[in-house]
Amino acid sequence: MGFRLPLMHRRILFLILFLGFVSSRLLAAADLGVAPSSLFGTTTCEGAYAGHLQGVCTDGRGALYWSWSDNLVKTDVQGRVLATMPVAYHHGDLCFQDGRIYVAVNFGKFNEPAGQADSWVYVYDGDTLAEVARHPVPEVVHGAGGIAYHDGVFLVVGGLPEGVDENYLYAYDESFRLLQRHVLASGYTVKGIQTAAYADGAWWFATYGDTRYVMRVDDDFALTGRWVFDASLGLAPLGNGAWLIGHNEKSGDQLHRGGVERVDFDAVKGPRLRRKP
Repeated sequence: MGFRLPLMHRRILFLILFLGFVSSRLLAAADLGVAPSSLFGTTTCEGAYAGHLQGVCTDGRGALYWSWSDNLVKTDVQGRVLATMPVAYHHGDLCFQDGRIYVAVNFGKFNEPAGQADSWVYVYDGDTLAEVARHPVPEVVHGAGGIAYHDGVFLVVGGLPEGVDENYLYAYDESFRLLQRHVLASGYTVKGIQTAAYADGAWWFATYGDTRYVMRVDDDFALTGRWVFDASLGLAPLGNGAWLIGHNEKSGDQLHRGGVERVDFDAVKGPRLRRKP
């Protein structure tokens, strides 16, 4: 008869193997920059800020990053501030990749004909928010306002002059050399695209306007879906159809306060707010 572990030992071994499997899945999700969806829910960012919220993202490990136009803020999942960094106006939407925060920045005019913007991508350390690099992206001629990352490519989006019936998506390599300008047949959207992300096998973009939209775009940069929903102040993917959506309000003291709300995405019905954290 072969050797057989006692029942209690077998149960302990099974538990060890199970916990190892769960840990590996969580680390894999973190390496993709997508937080396990159970970590995050509706929360409020501590503090009040002169500029309005431009975007939010996560590090996939329990931290949230907020761009408040002229302040970067790092919080925990409860919205408690861990670090802040005053920055030059206008810092826009942001994304997390490999321990760093990438922010779309414009020092010129938005939504005007070419030649009036001054577009950059600024890079910050994910732990301290110290600035580590600056990359000019002059090809973003209507003003850099949003950024997302997937599979070695940073996609920068931004403003749009009135009456232009398509948006422009600028693909850069990891050294911010331009790879290609993609044309998105979106029709005119007010002030272009505000926030961007990649999740669940697609690019996602959100817009301003009296009617605000979330758009889904495939890897060939074809529009595959559009829903009426406001994610123009923050669009942070959690994976498996879950999102954090930014919001803010301007108070009587003229300062902005805000947070994120959890949204679940249905492939047919579109984004739906989850009322409970």
